[in-house]
Amino acid sequence: MDIVIRQAEPGEYEVLGEITAQAYLQDGLLTFGESDWYLAELRDVAKRAAAAEVLAADLGGRPVGGVTYVPSTGPMADLAGPGEAEIRMLAVDRAARGRGAGEALVRACIDRARAAERTGIVLCTQPVMHAAHRIYERAGFVRAPERDWKPIPGQDFTLLAYELTL
Repeated sequence: MDIVIRQAEPGEYEVLGEITAQAYLQDGLLTFGESDWYLAELRDVAKRAAAAEVLAADLGGRPVGGVTYVPSTGPMADLAGPGEAEIRMLAVDRAARGRGAGEALVRACIDRARAAERTGIVLCTQPVMHAAHRIYERAGFVRAPERDWKPIPGQDFTLLAYELTL
């Protein structure tokens, strides 16, 4: 079965939010687990879809992963500067990993950025997200340590920046 990347439909937002939340929880990426404030953000696909484009990875007629493609600066952009797009909240259901869904989602974002004539595409990731780093690097992204940042003031938590020049 092939992975199909498409625009997420509103009826799938709850499922995609849960896939994203569970991916972060199961991979130990939330400092406070089930009580982490960021969990609500991960689940709120409708909020992301109102300000950006949410893509779904479809396998056999059901979403198994998703990503938020941010076409330019704005409320959903953490790193994007003028002319850049951004990738946010990439997640694939644990049962569907290893089938190419994550890579297909990243490539779909790159394709959208190229079609929109963006100068580049950026993203941030946690240091422990090694599988995601490999996907990004295979797609041509390079580390941009000068863009690393701390999203939570007063916390020793740094997100790593990657960028791809288009």
